[in-house]
Amino acid sequence: MATTPAGTYFYGLGRRKSATARARLYAGKGSIVINDKTASEYFSENKTMVAEITDPLALVGKQKDYDITILVQGGGTAGQVDAIKLAIAKALTTAHSDLRSTLKKAEFLKRDSREKERKKYGLRSARKKEQFSKR
Repeated sequence: MATTPAGTYFYGLGRRKSATARARLYAGKGSIVINDKTASEYFSENKTMVAEITDPLALVGKQKDYDITILVQGGGTAGQVDAIKLAIAKALTTAHSDLRSTLKKAEFLKRDSREKERKKYGLRSARKKEQFSKR
Protein backbone atom coordinates (compact mmCIF):
# COMPACT_ATOMS: atom_id res chain seq x y z
CA MET A 1 0.00 0.00 0.00
CA ALA A 2 1.39 3.40 -1.01
CA THR A 3 0.23 6.98 -0.60
CA THR A 4 -0.01 9.83 -3.11
CA PRO A 5 -1.80 13.20 -3.04
CA ALA A 6 -4.74 11.36 -4.68
CA GLY A 7 -4.88 8.93 -1.73
CA THR A 8 -3.69 5.47 -0.77
CA TYR A 9 -3.57 2.77 -3.43
CA PHE A 10 -2.65 -0.86 -4.02
CA TYR A 11 -0.15 -1.60 -6.81
CA GLY A 12 0.14 -4.49 -9.25
CA LEU A 13 2.42 -5.18 -12.23
CA GLY A 14 1.45 -7.42 -15.14
CA ARG A 15 3.30 -8.51 -18.27
CA ARG A 16 2.32 -10.42 -21.41
CA LYS A 17 4.38 -10.77 -24.62
CA SER A 18 5.95 -7.32 -24.93
CA ALA A 19 3.21 -5.44 -23.03
CA THR A 20 3.69 -4.13 -19.49
CA ALA A 21 0.84 -2.84 -17.33
CA ARG A 22 1.03 -1.06 -13.99
CA ALA A 23 -2.25 -0.87 -12.09
CA ARG A 24 -3.22 1.23 -9.08
CA LEU A 25 -6.39 0.46 -7.14
CA TYR A 26 -7.90 3.40 -5.22
CA ALA A 27 -11.02 3.23 -3.06
CA GLY A 28 -13.80 4.56 -5.26
CA LYS A 29 -16.83 3.89 -7.43
CA GLY A 30 -15.52 1.62 -10.21
CA SER A 31 -14.04 3.87 -12.91
CA ILE A 32 -11.18 2.54 -15.03
CA VAL A 33 -8.63 4.89 -16.63
CA ILE A 34 -6.00 3.53 -19.03
CA ASN A 35 -3.21 5.92 -20.14
CA ASP A 36 -5.38 8.97 -19.26
CA LYS A 37 -8.38 7.66 -21.28
CA THR A 38 -11.43 5.77 -20.12
CA ALA A 39 -11.33 2.01 -20.73
CA SER A 40 -14.11 2.11 -23.34
CA GLU A 41 -12.30 4.96 -25.12
CA TYR A 42 -8.92 3.17 -25.05
CA PHE A 43 -10.34 -0.12 -26.38
CA SER A 44 -12.94 1.53 -28.62
CA GLU A 45 -12.71 -1.07 -31.40
CA ASN A 46 -13.56 -4.03 -29.16
CA LYS A 47 -16.05 -3.83 -26.27
CA THR A 48 -15.34 -7.40 -25.08
CA MET A 49 -11.81 -6.34 -24.11
CA VAL A 50 -13.22 -3.85 -21.59
CA ALA A 51 -15.30 -6.64 -20.05
CA GLU A 52 -12.27 -8.95 -20.00
CA ILE A 53 -10.21 -6.40 -18.03
CA THR A 54 -12.73 -6.46 -15.17
CA ASP A 55 -12.86 -10.29 -14.93
CA PRO A 56 -10.69 -10.49 -11.74
CA LEU A 57 -12.88 -7.84 -10.07
CA ALA A 58 -16.10 -9.55 -11.19
CA LEU A 59 -14.91 -12.90 -9.80
CA VAL A 60 -14.54 -11.50 -6.29
CA GLY A 61 -17.45 -9.02 -6.55
CA LYS A 62 -15.42 -5.83 -6.13
CA GLN A 63 -16.28 -4.01 -9.40
CA LYS A 64 -17.80 -0.97 -7.68
CA ASP A 65 -15.29 -0.81 -4.80
CA TYR A 66 -12.20 0.51 -6.63
CA ASP A 67 -11.20 3.22 -9.07
CA ILE A 68 -8.36 1.88 -11.22
CA THR A 69 -5.64 3.81 -13.03
CA ILE A 70 -3.50 1.82 -15.45
CA LEU A 71 -0.33 2.70 -17.33
CA VAL A 72 0.27 0.24 -20.17
CA GLN A 73 3.11 0.19 -22.71
CA GLY A 74 4.18 -2.00 -25.61
CA GLY A 75 2.54 -4.92 -27.36
CA GLY A 76 -0.76 -5.13 -29.13
CA THR A 77 -4.24 -4.84 -27.71
CA ALA A 78 -4.61 -8.54 -26.80
CA GLY A 79 -1.28 -8.58 -24.97
CA GLN A 80 -2.15 -5.35 -23.19
CA VAL A 81 -5.50 -6.77 -22.02
CA ASP A 82 -3.80 -9.85 -20.53
CA ALA A 83 -1.14 -7.69 -18.87
CA ILE A 84 -3.83 -5.41 -17.38
CA LYS A 85 -5.80 -8.41 -16.07
CA LEU A 86 -2.71 -9.78 -14.33
CA ALA A 87 -1.83 -6.35 -12.87
CA ILE A 88 -5.33 -5.88 -11.45
CA ALA A 89 -5.35 -9.39 -9.97
CA LYS A 90 -1.97 -8.80 -8.30
CA ALA A 91 -3.12 -5.45 -6.90
CA LEU A 92 -6.25 -7.14 -5.52
CA THR A 93 -4.12 -9.72 -3.68
CA THR A 94 -2.09 -6.96 -2.03
CA ALA A 95 -5.34 -5.30 -0.94
CA HIS A 96 -7.02 -8.52 0.24
CA SER A 97 -4.68 -11.46 0.85
CA ASP A 98 -7.68 -13.76 1.52
CA LEU A 99 -8.74 -13.41 -2.16
CA ARG A 100 -5.45 -14.93 -3.36
CA SER A 101 -6.68 -18.54 -3.41
CA THR A 102 -9.84 -17.59 -5.33
CA LEU A 103 -7.88 -15.66 -7.98
CA LYS A 104 -5.27 -18.41 -8.17
CA LYS A 105 -7.89 -21.13 -8.83
CA ALA A 106 -9.32 -19.02 -11.67
CA GLU A 107 -5.73 -18.67 -13.03
CA PHE A 108 -5.70 -14.87 -12.91
CA LEU A 109 -2.35 -14.83 -11.09
CA LYS A 110 -0.47 -16.81 -13.77
CA ARG A 111 1.77 -15.02 -16.23
CA ASP A 112 1.42 -16.35 -19.76
CA SER A 113 5.10 -16.72 -20.70
CA ARG A 114 4.61 -17.44 -24.41
CA GLU A 115 6.52 -14.99 -26.58
CA LYS A 116 7.25 -14.73 -30.29
CA GLU A 117 10.05 -17.02 -31.42
CA ARG A 118 12.85 -15.32 -33.30
CA LYS A 119 13.59 -15.94 -36.98
CA LYS A 120 16.56 -18.23 -37.60
CA TYR A 121 19.03 -17.75 -40.44
CA GLY A 122 18.61 -20.11 -43.40
CA LEU A 123 14.85 -20.29 -42.78
CA ARG A 124 11.95 -18.19 -44.03
CA SER A 125 10.57 -17.54 -40.54
CA ALA A 126 11.09 -19.02 -37.07
CA ARG A 127 10.48 -22.61 -38.24
CA LYS A 128 9.36 -22.51 -41.88
CA LYS A 129 11.85 -23.94 -44.35
CA GLU A 130 12.25 -23.60 -48.11
CA GLN A 131 9.90 -25.90 -50.04
CA PHE A 132 11.45 -29.32 -50.67
CA SER A 133 11.57 -30.56 -54.23
CA LYS A 134 12.39 -34.21 -54.91
CA ARG A 135 13.10 -33.63 -58.63
